[in-house]
Amino acid sequence: MSKILIRGAQVLGGETQDVLIDGETIEAVGAGLSAVGATVVEADGKVLLPGLVDLHTHLREPGREDSETVLTGTRAAASGGYTAVFAMANTFPVADTAGVVEQVYRLGKESGYCDVQPIGAVTVGLEGKKLAELGAMHESAAGVTVFSDDGKCVDDAVIMRRALEYVKAFGGVVAQHAQEPRLTEGAQMNEGVVSAELGLGGWPAVAEESIIARDVLLAEHVGSRVHICHLSTAGSVEIVRWAKSRGIDVTAEVTPHHLLLTDELVRSYNPVYKVNPPLRTERDVMALREALADGTIDIVATDHAPHPHEDKDCEWAAAAMGMVGLETALSVVQQTMVETGLLTWEAVADRMSFKPAAIGGAAGHGRPVSAGEPANLVLVDADYRGAVDPAGFASRSRNTPYEGRELPGRVTHTWLRGRATLVDGKLT
Repeated sequence: MSKILIRGAQVLGGETQDVLIDGETIEAVGAGLSAVGATVVEADGKVLLPGLVDLHTHLREPGREDSETVLTGTRAAASGGYTAVFAMANTFPVADTAGVVEQVYRLGKESGYCDVQPIGAVTVGLEGKKLAELGAMHESAAGVTVFSDDGKCVDDAVIMRRALEYVKAFGGVVAQHAQEPRLTEGAQMNEGVVSAELGLGGWPAVAEESIIARDVLLAEHVGSRVHICHLSTAGSVEIVRWAKSRGIDVTAEVTPHHLLLTDELVRSYNPVYKVNPPLRTERDVMALREALADGTIDIVATDHAPHPHEDKDCEWAAAAMGMVGLETALSVVQQTMVETGLLTWEAVADRMSFKPAAIGGAAGHGRPVSAGEPANLVLVDADYRGAVDPAGFASRSRNTPYEGRELPGRVTHTWLRGRATLVDGKLT
């Protein structure tokens, strides 16, 4: 690879510096750098961050290639500034064996747009009855360290305990989709004033909070790690805050859409706003923002959930749950956290790169922007403002809740180990 000189970037939103890339590595960071024959990228004060890492992506392959493939999903990731994503296990067949996770891992290697780390299922077929091949998946070529039945909750306390005990042996983590199934039977949206007025089945906050409370206590009892997926309520924040104060090894994530959108949008009956967990209240949104700012919530994860047109363009009750998010995540975080003064760009790098890479063990990702480090980088035009147009998405699906909404910021360049995957907003 030739050398690349990124000239005049605000590194982590701070001092304006030049960054010289040589091959796969950052050679130097400083003022007035030069390199004969280097490709020069004029950053013009744009923000330079380490490549983003998403701990919660649905790539749908194998089995639902009508929604997304590993190739289209990783193209979407590169467009959003991601250099690594963790692919959830609810595929067809389920990623509950070494063979399936290795298939996903291989497809990620072939795509070349970002690194793909498969997440293994906790239970066989996501059925919650029998532990999957956790050890075999970890020892496979994919080297799985994160396990989740996301889309479904591991609601059996004994199964959850055994999973925590098993992964502890090799430093793994169980990522829990916290949803008590009996409390959410027939649920269509957040339980509250809006659901009562609309006559839609309510999804109570306690359905999430009760599972989180149980699981942090199980993690404490076992001495293992638990990660809470897509935390969405103010009560959940308080439980995680309490658990951390006790020294329990728990981490938590929040999605961009739970930082911005509320259940008031469901009044439109537009299924694009149907998601699991559901959009909550303004009070919950504010609590989530504050918790992300103070570190109670560790990371932002997209829960990128692509669906074909026919699964969303239907009546509310029949519509699939989920939203695409890889290509808009950073913009939403800029609007809700940076422009509100809750996070600096350096803190954004922490929540969207450093910490997710550490939780999932993504080697070479979430590293400082400094000499000798892997050149996994993203350049962001933070001054940009524009309406979201899903027609331009790299994802195969278009189920975004932000269509037509003006959001700040635009990723202009992404580099994966020194190789440009996105240049001037266009995929290479």
